[in-house]
Amino acid sequence: MTSHEKDIRAALAAPDAAEALLRIAAALERLAPAQPGLADFDAADAFIWHSDEERLAPVAKVNRVDIALLRGIDRVRDILHDNTERFAKGFAANNALLWGARGMGKSSLVKAVHAEVNRGLAAAPGLRPLKLIEIHREDIESLPRLMKLLREAGYRFLIFCDDLSFDAEDTSYKSLKAVLEGGIEGRPANVILYATSNRRHLLARDMIENERSTAINPGEAVEEKVSLSDRFGLWLGFHKCSQDEYLAMVRGYAQYFGLDADPADLEAQALEWATTRGSRSGRTAWQFIQDVVGRAGKSVD
Repeated sequence: MTSHEKDIRAALAAPDAAEALLRIAAALERLAPAQPGLADFDAADAFIWHSDEERLAPVAKVNRVDIALLRGIDRVRDILHDNTERFAKGFAANNALLWGARGMGKSSLVKAVHAEVNRGLAAAPGLRPLKLIEIHREDIESLPRLMKLLREAGYRFLIFCDDLSFDAEDTSYKSLKAVLEGGIEGRPANVILYATSNRRHLLARDMIENERSTAINPGEAVEEKVSLSDRFGLWLGFHKCSQDEYLAMVRGYAQYFGLDADPADLEAQALEWATTRGSRSGRTAWQFIQDVVGRAGKSVD
């Protein structure tokens, strides 16, 4: 036995050795990173992922509108609802990319479909509610860690990323590619991912053109980035609405909130409102109705 080993044994034999070891263990525990824990999924049906804290924060009340109020997107609404319902019931379903014009209800549809599907599940014995988890665009690199947390949970999860896109020099899209398809573990069977974007391929056009002009093999360089959107099984396009569709949205909102207004006057105001903003969309119709409801002394809550 070396003299160093003898010194260690003598120190451990000292009367206060146990107390010293406890202090050392406590200090090491404080220095070690906290282990992430599963959230109480019974506390809510929606959560927000905080990657810096490795924590899922419950959302008591989700900011959403009733699915019946979403007009002009009937086809994509039905497709997304059917896909989500199949997944919630344990059947095969696809990840979905909702892309297209601003303000046409992409994120509103995801949240509304989640609520509608859960209403159906509540009436079916033996089925647990689908949990909605929002992940922010800047936290995409932490997606594999979130997937690991959810893999063994006893629920099915819809992970939602709003306004997803990537700019030049941004390599975080590779984490998303590996999760969607291609990674060794892949996407857990109890997780599906929905994303919204104004860009069909999630990349700015000038970014793609830059790859074509500077890469040694332009075709391969562009293909690597564009292939990300291909890993979403569903592509649901949202396009600018016509005047008739815009007015149908306004009428639907007015009826829902019980507005007592002359239809012709309401439509004239709605068209003027859209003209001042230079766009017709579901968001524009909603903002107009909020103004009308407020002037009528009512609330939209």
